[in-house]
Amino acid sequence: MKTEETYQERYTRAKARVDELKSFYNHVIIYVFLNVLFAGFNYYTNEWRFPWFLFPLLGWGIGLFSHGIGTFGLNPFTGKNWEERKLKELLEQQDNTP
Repeated sequence: MKTEETYQERYTRAKARVDELKSFYNHVIIYVFLNVLFAGFNYYTNEWRFPWFLFPLLGWGIGLFSHGIGTFGLNPFTGKNWEERKLKELLEQQDNTP
């Protein structure tokens, strides 16, 4: 029997989603700001002899990319469809155990 979702449940789920999006957007803003700062610092102190700012740019970029994949549910292995299928499978297993 499927129960109707209450306003509070929908609100809680929507609030969690907004918090998740806000976290990702803050991550992007900090990433851009600090990497521009690193590049400027690298330019003015080292005159581009060695572009060390590329290391945090790429490393942090990988982390930001994975954060985006998780935020927008683009991971084919653990995305929303996977969660629903796995949950259904586990509930069926529990129903079939004596």
